[in-house]
Amino acid sequence: MGGPLDGVNVWDASWVGVGPLTARYLAEYGATVVRTESTRSVDVLRKAPPFKDGVPGLNRSQFFADYNASKLGLGVDLSTDGGRRVAARLTAWADVVVEAFTPGVMDRLGLGYDRLRAVNPSLIMLSTSMNGQTGPRRGFAGFGTVLAAMSGYCELTGWPDRDPGSPYGAYTDFIGQRFAAVAVLAALEHRDRTGEGQHIDLSQMETGLMFLAPELVDHQLTGHVATRDGNRDRAAAPHGVFPCLPEGGRERWVAIAVTGDDQWTALCRALGEPAWAADPRLATLSGRKEQEDRLERALAAWTSARTVAEVVGTLQPEVPAGPVHDARGLQSDPQVAHRGYFRPQRHPVMGMMPYEGAQAELSLTPYRVTKAAPLLGEDNERVLTELLGFTADEVAALAAEGAVEQVLD
Repeated sequence: MGGPLDGVNVWDASWVGVGPLTARYLAEYGATVVRTESTRSVDVLRKAPPFKDGVPGLNRSQFFADYNASKLGLGVDLSTDGGRRVAARLTAWADVVVEAFTPGVMDRLGLGYDRLRAVNPSLIMLSTSMNGQTGPRRGFAGFGTVLAAMSGYCELTGWPDRDPGSPYGAYTDFIGQRFAAVAVLAALEHRDRTGEGQHIDLSQMETGLMFLAPELVDHQLTGHVATRDGNRDRAAAPHGVFPCLPEGGRERWVAIAVTGDDQWTALCRALGEPAWAADPRLATLSGRKEQEDRLERALAAWTSARTVAEVVGTLQPEVPAGPVHDARGLQSDPQVAHRGYFRPQRHPVMGMMPYEGAQAELSLTPYRVTKAAPLLGEDNERVLTELLGFTADEVAALAAEGAVEQVLD
């Protein structure tokens, strides 16, 4: 069965997070994605752990690999004359170009949108950067950890008596790719109706702000400035992470969130109607918020005498509760396993490795991880000859002048 994007050609000229993740999403719904990169400017994720067996190498990073599955790899130095010839063929071949460099980089390479659409008027280009293509901060450099701070997340993360914290990883990268993929799909639909291509300017900071809409609206309407408050929530109590019995020599925790009086009643019933829970002040949210310190201590005493499985099994489905997983827990979670979230693929250097799978299952056009991430330049011959129409002699000449390259170990 084919994918909904069968026949769509994507040139992935991006690096690091949002761009590669967006292109991978398109690939696994059927698009043919060619990723271009060069040893002259190696994607930083190729140098980032975790490495297979702890041994660094350009083709041994699973961080890079997971972001680039299902793509064809073309090693090409776009700053060379030969690289520019390859770029011209890629432009004519592609329906979509994805780039994620600081604004101005693609123009300096001669690969800006105006130049590319002169070659291919129906081309769609996605440019994703920290702050967008315009404005006083358009040239800012950085990664998602910087954007998490700029977008307001660090101010909300942590404890009120401590410094601002940070959500896990390059948080806005995980957000931005969702908006980027939808924008590309909308542009493709528009092109199919009109024949018109377009340039998509995606600011990763602005996509991050979308996830803080309640806090922004609250400030606009009431003047309230949200700040860090640990695990607490103004609309829920108890709402936090509570200790359980250790397992396998490691701490275990459970998250519990009571968002209504009916869930509070169910929690009391699950706890066996303890005397402390009979306090009439706890029957309402306002009362539970006033007594939150005492409430959390009592609940923690109950959870700390039980395993995570016992707590979750006792509370669910009447009371929202779930284990606090680490990577080991996620790998062994029975629900994750049942859904087949991790999709194994054999990598030429690392061997059989798990790749993240679908976030949504489409019954007619399922998500498919079709191959492991490419080695640097792994698919040069196929891309250059079968997709771009270079002859074998032309490919040899490109390699001789250093325009195309491979690193296969």
